[in-house]
Amino acid sequence: MSVLVGPDGRARCGWAGSAPEYLDYHDTEWGVALHGVVPLFERLSLEGFQSGLSWLVILRKREAFRSAFAGFDPAKVARFDAADVDRLLTDAGIVRNRAKIEATVHNAQRVLDLEQPLDELLWSFAPNTRSGPRAAALDELPSTTAESTAMARELKRHGLRFVGPTTCYALMQAAGLVDDHLAGCWRAAP
Repeated sequence: MSVLVGPDGRARCGWAGSAPEYLDYHDTEWGVALHGVVPLFERLSLEGFQSGLSWLVILRKREAFRSAFAGFDPAKVARFDAADVDRLLTDAGIVRNRAKIEATVHNAQRVLDLEQPLDELLWSFAPNTRSGPRAAALDELPSTTAESTAMARELKRHGLRFVGPTTCYALMQAAGLVDDHLAGCWRAAP
């Protein structure tokens, strides 16, 4: 899938045209540099919930996730107990997967234990420069890189869960650590 011209005449990464939520997400968030512990913990958590599902499912449930997980403030989520997990398992607004819910609580605890802020840790894996020409089609983009593999290894070393190399690369794309907008997309950096 390559770029697709939208109803406004702008060329975008082709995936952005399959749903209105994708269009807005593509134009306002995906690939934009994201900083701060809370926003990055949210994105890391949502990428974990997305594993095995469509990102569109997560986008449509994102506000419910934010409400259910105390705005993804790691200090608040880290205090969730078994009763909170049971409550979340009954919340139809989110993905009700015990392993992913428990991992989010566990990961919040681990984020609080990091020697450096989550923001610094994650951004330390951003490549310094773009290598090679911009991809012309979605299938030309990698699903993992040496950097995402190293990020996953480091996060796992700190005890985080649901943070494999593919999940980490998706996080890197979403949070702007890499710019994978396709050639011809209006959002692609020059």
